Amino acid sequence: MSLSYENTDLDEVTEAYSLGDVVSVMGEVRSAIEGVIEGKRASVDLALVVLLAEGHLLVEDVPGVGKTMLAKALGRSIACSVRRVQFTPDLLPSDITGISIFNQETRDFEFKPGGIFANIVVGDEINRASPKTQSALLESMEERQVSVDGTTYLLEAPFMVVATQNPIEMEGTYPLPEAQRDRFMAQLSMGYPAEEAELAMLDHHGRISPLDDLEAVSDAAEIAKLIDVVRTVHVSDQVRHYAIDLVTATRNSSELRLGASPRATLHLIRAARAAAALDDRDYVLPDDLQDLANPVLAHRLLPTAESQIGRRTTSEIIDDIVDRVPVPGDSHGRRSAV
Repeated sequence: MSLSYENTDLDEVTEAYSLGDVVSVMGEVRSAIEGVIEGKRASVDLALVVLLAEGHLLVEDVPGVGKTMLAKALGRSIACSVRRVQFTPDLLPSDITGISIFNQETRDFEFKPGGIFANIVVGDEINRASPKTQSALLESMEERQVSVDGTTYLLEAPFMVVATQNPIEMEGTYPLPEAQRDRFMAQLSMGYPAEEAELAMLDHHGRISPLDDLEAVSDAAEIAKLIDVVRTVHVSDQVRHYAIDLVTATRNSSELRLGASPRATLHLIRAARAAAALDDRDYVLPDDLQDLANPVLAHRLLPTAESQIGRRTTSEIIDDIVDRVPVPGDSHGRRSAV
């Protein structure tokens, strides 16, 4: 089979923005964030991929590793609106979506926007709210709109939910419904910093908050135009079929009782486009799908009881699937070196 991944018919993008602009602007955004979050290049890059792919990010890790700081730094670096919602058991759906309040002067109802009305919404400890409150995010995350009292309000672009949760402390928490997890494009774990990064943190962050010195290097309007550029990145038929093969393998795996959804396939392709653009390519390679398979698919899957007893994680199962599913042009299923 003869493969060609290059895009020979790249559409013109508006406002003269190009892939070079994606690389340069997002490089500046990355540098700004790394001034706050040190030694976490992979986590920062994944956050940028999700932003450019119009997705949402779930950050699951132990307390104190910089989950909320990452979200705040991302928002401040692009000079867009950021709202933090602290999820608690008594949080109401109207606190997120907004509520109509009767105005005595005008004798009419006025809509008071909730916490979801921002470019970057930080949902802190999302699993501490009840399922009813968590469900208030479903429409906004999927359709980028909010419906209250029969009226629909559109959310401004770019729009991204960055939710955090603590996987250790389970008392007083509610597990995220599968429908909620499926709406997050990717999940990441920050992990503990390396010794050098932690020493630098003690030196620099001990005096002032690192966010105080962070200056915006872009704005919401420019990011929206870069997102338009990412949409033009070419995905060949072979790569599309490869993405479907990877997702289908999760549905057929004997180690999983719930595989990835069609939305997961779409998210995988969108994330791969963004990753290719950040790599200054106008075409997607199988390698992009392989690199993103774990962060995009793992949180959506449910292992069987036998897999749990055998201490098999969904990440390990996906790694095996990636090694097993044939890569386009490679019948042995080895990782692509195109």
